[in-house]
Amino acid sequence: MTVEVKAEATFVEKAEELETTTEMENVNVSEGPKGVEKSSSYREESNFLSDLNENEKKALIELKTKLEDAILNNTIFKKASKESQKKEKETEEDEAEGANDGEEVDENISIWGVPLLPSKGEDRTNVVLLKFLRARDFKVNEALEMLKKTLIWRKEFKTDSILDEDFGSDLSQAAYISGLDREGHPICYNIFGYFDDDEKKKKLQNLVKWRVHLMERGIQKLDFQPGGVTSLLQINDLNNSPGPTNKDVRIATKKIVALLQDNYPEFVAKNIFINVPFWYYAFQSIMSPFLTSRTKSKFVFARPAKVTETLLKYVPIHEIPTQYGGMKKEGDLEFYANETEPSETLINAGSTEIIEIPMLEVGKTTMWEVLVLNWDVKYKEEFVPTDESSYTVIVQKEKKINNTNDAPIHNTFKNQEAGKIVLTIHNCSSKNKKAFVRHKIQKICQ
Repeated sequence: MTVEVKAEATFVEKAEELETTTEMENVNVSEGPKGVEKSSSYREESNFLSDLNENEKKALIELKTKLEDAILNNTIFKKASKESQKKEKETEEDEAEGANDGEEVDENISIWGVPLLPSKGEDRTNVVLLKFLRARDFKVNEALEMLKKTLIWRKEFKTDSILDEDFGSDLSQAAYISGLDREGHPICYNIFGYFDDDEKKKKLQNLVKWRVHLMERGIQKLDFQPGGVTSLLQINDLNNSPGPTNKDVRIATKKIVALLQDNYPEFVAKNIFINVPFWYYAFQSIMSPFLTSRTKSKFVFARPAKVTETLLKYVPIHEIPTQYGGMKKEGDLEFYANETEPSETLINAGSTEIIEIPMLEVGKTTMWEVLVLNWDVKYKEEFVPTDESSYTVIVQKEKKINNTNDAPIHNTFKNQEAGKIVLTIHNCSSKNKKAFVRHKIQKICQ
């Protein structure tokens, strides 16, 4: 009790110290194509055997040998040892003891659809085993113990059938998977502010199973091949999230974090926290000494004013939801990310940029979408005919757009003659701006 009170007092002190903090990011970035800042150290660690150092190769070979013995001796589901530091000799004796228990050996044992028996020769097996090794700093016995505990937990939790369960639609607002990041990782959003009233808190009892369900859905999108995408991007929205003193939410969150850490090793490429309140920085400063450097290297924090800018380093603008300053709208049936990736234009401070969209086919309806980060621009749209004797059509009169949270501008135009849509963007501010534009010819439904 004394320790808890002391920790809480320390937390409050830290929160007060950090209340005025506006930026806590520690991200190495480089200038990418078209002026987009992207992470310079974002790719997953290699799963090719040729890229492993000698100690890592040796650890993988040793783990495969021990796992093969454990499967063939049918000791995987024996009660996990509580003494993680037992001598290797004692561990081997325990396994030999259970080798003749009369139970049928399951050589087809698998996890996430990947066979675990090393002698089957699957490359995917190496990829999975490397996750457990990396989570335990390539300590073979600890990695094997972690794998065993995960398999036992999955059997008890019935994770193989959890995808068939119906959780309704309510919890899908608390956590959901949507889109891909720049490296092809599926993106999982966790909305901590969802449980902002007592009615929603009643759903906390199902949150743990829903979060495991969601994790399993995300893993279905991975391929577990060397060189493939084998992890997810986590985006944690802390807007309106309950503070650290909210016991019910804290307990549920703690349980989820523990389950994911213990049973889904190395499945997070980056953990991005957005709309971060000051108290969370205080919490992180307290927890930091207890986190490994590997874990801390995956954390990215962004205050409300930096959300879009931070996400853009990892996620293309058309995959960022509109509520976070991007161009992705749920249920958008007009623009499809794979077909209409936006072009990016840099608009210097005080300058004007002209963007043209050709409309050469007569009688076609063209649609377009425009987004300027942090706006503060003057904007207008015109249709300019190819025939110089024809009249220019004002599609959108010039208007000043000040609101930095404005959603993308969306418009359509059906041309009666050949020409082009001309978008004029004047940067009114003293800072350079990034404009994103995409367009396509509207398909006519038969």
